Amino acid sequence: MTVFHARQAARRAVATALAAGATALAALAASGIGAAHAQSSSPGSPAQSQPALSDVASLGKLIFNDPSLSASGRMSCASCHSPAHAYGPPNGLAAQPGGADLHAQGTRAVPTLGYVLNRTPVWTHVQAASVFERLTDADSPPAGGFAWDGRYNTLHDQALFPLFNPNEMANRDSAQVAAKLERAPYAARFKQLFGETIFVSKDAAVHQAMQAVERFELEEPGFHSYTSKFDAVLERKAEFTASEMRGKKLFDDPNGGNCASCHIDQVGANGAHPLFTDYQFEALGVPRNPELRANRDPKYFDKGLCGPVRTDVSSNKNYCGLFKTPTLRNVATREVFFHNGRFHTLRDALRFYVERDTNPEKWYPKDRHGHVVKFDDLPAAERVNVDTVDEPLTRKPGGKPAWNARDIDDVIAFLKTLDDGYLPTNPPTAGARFVKISTTSAPIKRQSNGNEAAMKRQ
Repeated sequence: MTVFHARQAARRAVATALAAGATALAALAASGIGAAHAQSSSPGSPAQSQPALSDVASLGKLIFNDPSLSASGRMSCASCHSPAHAYGPPNGLAAQPGGADLHAQGTRAVPTLGYVLNRTPVWTHVQAASVFERLTDADSPPAGGFAWDGRYNTLHDQALFPLFNPNEMANRDSAQVAAKLERAPYAARFKQLFGETIFVSKDAAVHQAMQAVERFELEEPGFHSYTSKFDAVLERKAEFTASEMRGKKLFDDPNGGNCASCHIDQVGANGAHPLFTDYQFEALGVPRNPELRANRDPKYFDKGLCGPVRTDVSSNKNYCGLFKTPTLRNVATREVFFHNGRFHTLRDALRFYVERDTNPEKWYPKDRHGHVVKFDDLPAAERVNVDTVDEPLTRKPGGKPAWNARDIDDVIAFLKTLDDGYLPTNPPTAGARFVKISTTSAPIKRQSNGNEAAMKRQ
């Protein structure tokens, strides 16, 4: 099996590279021009006020919510990234409808835009420093970037993709989008901000529109409000129930669910509230989803980092099947889970996670000989990349799952504390014992193979 070994030097290198990338981009974000990310070094915490959006961000909000920019005239950014659903999908469809007549279908579940926008590092793959290291150890895992496959390093580049994707907004070219912008009710404001001649260059007009969307995504507090019960507990304004407390312990247990090794729940060294992701990549072997029309072709496989959407690193077969670890904030509000939307309840997603190897017959099809075909959404030769070395993914058929039904109830109770909009009904009781959520500045070690990150960082 190809392995990304967890070397101390490599972990430090990745942590340093990610921090450096985010810090450098913070200067751009602060300038308000061409920003790629907001300040990763600034603590994320509940907003004490609702600051007014800048003029550019206010324009970006209009563009984000404008369905006329699509070929159908009925799809906006907000159609898939619904503000009422934590900037995630508004329904339980495996992939959203789109195209010129809204009869096309995407190939992946819509990820949330919440929380990860202003603290996601750029795409990084730190490799061994010497030939000797490369001969003795495999490369360290990749991390960062936007989208399920991390192919975008800026929000404005990411925002361009749906505009021209035939399965989404389905525009022909920049000229078509620019013409719609020029006819929009906010066209005068657009010219005021970017110049009277902005529409002379169609590419420039579209570029500035996406820059405005980026500013909206970075400035709008709703994308990262930190108003969950979990945040209230961190602020000593609430306390977990017994069930929530049990769920957190199960979530953290490295010999059980081991969730926190990827979905980091520790406070950052600078006091940042955790985002419940390490920004890194993992292959879980999620079952093939028959709800996706693309999967009607038995030769079609969505292999994440190595295609078919991302192509620049597709030659590295160790990447096949790897998808970025999503944030778990507001996860309990979702109706669709994993990159291919295979599951539609949080309970089923958690059951798959702990029963994938103990009860594979529940999740995968059988071949004509009656043998269970595990990891059937990858070509057979690339199934070696799926994680089988980290708990709870090490277990054998017929073994005991890491969690039972009550455990899953408790984990769900804990995950619901990550939903935004918590309003404490009563202050913490006198003498309440608050959960100590440790602060860390060092990566967390986790065994790792070619599907995931070996370096954990806040």
